[in-house]
Amino acid sequence: MFGIHDYALFAATAFLLNLTPGPDTMYILGRSLAQGRRSGFASVFGISTGCLVHTIAAAFGLSAILLASATAFALVKLVGAAYLIYLGIQMLRSKTSLEAGLMVDQKLDYSAIFRQGVLTNVLNPKVALFFLALMPQFVDKNNDNPALAFLVLGLTFVTMGTLWCCCLVYFATFLNSRIRQSPRASTWISRGTGFMFLGLGVRLAISEKP
Repeated sequence: MFGIHDYALFAATAFLLNLTPGPDTMYILGRSLAQGRRSGFASVFGISTGCLVHTIAAAFGLSAILLASATAFALVKLVGAAYLIYLGIQMLRSKTSLEAGLMVDQKLDYSAIFRQGVLTNVLNPKVALFFLALMPQFVDKNNDNPALAFLVLGLTFVTMGTLWCCCLVYFATFLNSRIRQSPRASTWISRGTGFMFLGLGVRLAISEKP
């Protein structure tokens, strides 16, 4: 089918990998806890869109540039790290907290949060290399249209990831509704989210090419 072999094995692998916590998971949970359900969903769809960009890049060979060029990898990595650190600083400087309740949700720019999710994922070169490492293993070598196979596999992975992350948003916002009853907890969650973004940025900056 579409030049893909062992599709069921790929689906099972994709399912298990999506269950494994990673930077995207932490980003979505942080947004959901600090800014509510709508912010969480905006982050989910932003991250998923970023994964689609990586899928298309892998399908048409663009991600291979990151694999072949240490300079390109380092450049994208540093830009992505700087962006995460910027988001962390913005969260720490923001006067918005959960104690304001639903009024905070109404003031958030969800399109901006969506775009931030896209950039956070796209500017992580390790995601691109992960797609290049995983998907070729399930593409038939004699396939006349490997790009289509990459797209099908990528869409499968992204769909599973989106559904799982939506479940995480519901879980996080369930906690959010409890946290809003405590102004002190609200403040610490907001600050913790900012520090988490800073940590993710530093982690990406010091990571090495796999």
